[in-house]
Amino acid sequence: MRRFSIRLTTKLMSAVGVVILAACTGSGADAGAVESAGSQSGEARSISAAEKQKGAEAHPQLLEEFGGAYTGPQVAYVVQVGQNIAVQSGLGNARSDFTVTLLNSPVNNAFAIPGGYVYLTRQLMALMNDEAEMAGVLGHEVGHVAARHSEKRQKAATRNSILGILGQIGAQVLLGDSAIGRLGQEVFGTGSQLLTLKYSRAQEYEADDLGIRYLASAGYDPQALSTMLYSLAAQSAIDVRAAGRDARSAPEWSSTHPDPARRVSRAASNARKLGGSGGLRNRDQFLQKLDGILYGDDPKQGVIEGNNFLHPDLKLKFTVPNGFSMQNGARAVSFTGSSGQGQFTTAAYNGNMTSYIDAAFKSLVGEGKSISYGGIEKTTVNGLPAAYATGRVDSDNGQVDVTVFAYEFSKSSAFHFATIVPAGRASVFSPMYQSMGRLSAAQVAAIKPRKVDIVTVKNGDTISSLSSRMAYSTYQKDRFLVLNRLRATDELQAGQKVKIITY
Repeated sequence: MRRFSIRLTTKLMSAVGVVILAACTGSGADAGAVESAGSQSGEARSISAAEKQKGAEAHPQLLEEFGGAYTGPQVAYVVQVGQNIAVQSGLGNARSDFTVTLLNSPVNNAFAIPGGYVYLTRQLMALMNDEAEMAGVLGHEVGHVAARHSEKRQKAATRNSILGILGQIGAQVLLGDSAIGRLGQEVFGTGSQLLTLKYSRAQEYEADDLGIRYLASAGYDPQALSTMLYSLAAQSAIDVRAAGRDARSAPEWSSTHPDPARRVSRAASNARKLGGSGGLRNRDQFLQKLDGILYGDDPKQGVIEGNNFLHPDLKLKFTVPNGFSMQNGARAVSFTGSSGQGQFTTAAYNGNMTSYIDAAFKSLVGEGKSISYGGIEKTTVNGLPAAYATGRVDSDNGQVDVTVFAYEFSKSSAFHFATIVPAGRASVFSPMYQSMGRLSAAQVAAIKPRKVDIVTVKNGDTISSLSSRMAYSTYQKDRFLVLNRLRATDELQAGQKVKIITY
């Protein structure tokens, strides 16, 4: 979460037709939930002038929203591989037709938009184990564009808040076609979303098929996409467990995208039809390029440590309840769990907490709508002046309570939570509200960035010994295994290259 940033609008996201990979991984994004099934041919057409213009207009705002462009030495390599795989789609005749960007984002994500713009996060790159896997992911995203999935989603995007992609409450909230309406659906049940699940799954499968085809035509091992999907599924399971949730608790039908395990086997089967395994993997070159890349949160944007959010620049911290997961965005920290959802963000503040809270409620609704809330209560939390109010709203799925809880950090600076829960259950967030506080100088100094370190296995090294070097206090071995696509029964060989995460 950075202090100031541009917010993507529903209109922009609909216009450019962003297709997000994170939803494919089960990590929480919901880009494809509203896609409609259509052509399965995957026929590509050239990039039009209108698409180029839309892409060029959206590009700066996408960069802003997803952490900005990464500036490490990996950038040129990602661009080279991305353009090489994108040109296989037939959308462009030259590699220069495609703008490939490595994003400074701690989320496992990739996406593409019409106009030849392709994006990969550094976090997802770190999960990969060879160049072919990177090409497969980028090919999958280009496949969405080649199959015109974004066009088929534009009408649906007007009915569903595309800001859900960003894990934010966003500019329009309340009931039906709003972000809080969407959050309410997730809190109370999936409702009509279940009717559209098969469509997004069909399009995800189609993008998988196209990505595999592009891999083969570029000379890569077509199995690479299935091995990458395997790593994504495993990482998703760890993320769920680290958040204190049961990885088995979410059945496939509750996801807006295909079950990861099924996608792995399906992709592997389709790759075999193209000649099985074989082709380039380029593991050594990939690991050499990957070495040193930033991993996890960039401290300049705040860091998530377990249930804690720490921002060294803003010098603040808070803790979400057990069972809730967090996602750090450019303008907000989003958190979600089975009993509620919300975000932590900021707005203009002139020293009047009452007007600040009123403005926060107004920012949660579309034009012509309002939230009727009770009296504003004032309090103090860990030395910070604070105030809060709660409004009860009728939704299609029942009544919900919307709370704004704000804190004054200075006479010109304030931050607030905006949360939604089923009516009468607002207390689930009470410990979080009371956890807000300032970071001490020592706590700020202790926040350090993590990075990927490529090490060569020595005689005597084991999975356990190398796992102990992972810069985490929990799930060290699990994280090491997933990061390197290893099984607990595997034996490491001297001279083998593996990834560990260090400070």
